[in-house]
Amino acid sequence: MSDAVKNIVLVHGAFADGSSWAKVIPLLEEKGYHAVAVQNPLTSLADEVAFTKRIIALQDGPVILVGHSWGGAVITQAGDDPKVVGLVYVTAYAPEAGQSANDASASFGWTDGQKQIRVNGDGFATVTSEGMEIIAEGLPPAERKLALAVQGQSYGPMFDEKLSVAAWKSKPTWAIVSTKDRMLPPAMEAAAAKKMGAVTTTVATCHMSILEDPATVAAVIDEAARNAVSKQSEIGKANTARQGQ
Repeated sequence: MSDAVKNIVLVHGAFADGSSWAKVIPLLEEKGYHAVAVQNPLTSLADEVAFTKRIIALQDGPVILVGHSWGGAVITQAGDDPKVVGLVYVTAYAPEAGQSANDASASFGWTDGQKQIRVNGDGFATVTSEGMEIIAEGLPPAERKLALAVQGQSYGPMFDEKLSVAAWKSKPTWAIVSTKDRMLPPAMEAAAAKKMGAVTTTVATCHMSILEDPATVAAVIDEAARNAVSKQSEIGKANTARQGQ
């Protein structure tokens, strides 16, 4: 337990804000963690990464970096920060270096939720009320309405921006796959978790797993925080051994 990481940085998805972590944060705080949600601008991958790294820089020690949905692309790029010792992907994209979020999901087809995205003349996207019902269908009606009310406009081209790094290749990784997700393809989430070699948990939730099953999400983050340092040490030893061969 002495190696447990105390700082948790949470990155929200597109069409959302930091309030999407409202049920997870208290559970983490009850466990003794310092949890903070990044309020990302949804304007570009570069902006998202810069916002996230500024929050990481404010932490007083090692960080577990957690991303939901589009936030998975953000943490894949921002996770190369030396303070980050573990990554948690929650119902999220996990692109390769050289891929965009759209590239990562293209082969899995368009979901019901993605078909409800509307882009205005300036390139900014929102989801329709029907789309938010799909995204948040596992939540009570009042929470679905709130999710629609606080959705942020997302700059459409950012989903085509290529990542230059894939932090999951060098950092211990955990993943949550949502089998009832109709916004991102569950098959994509599962394939990404396998590709990353992530410690994987499967939940029967909608896309908003962080609001439908916050207890499981908090438990996975807790597991990551307690084990990331030792796992990182194992990765380092394995890499050293390979280089010596």
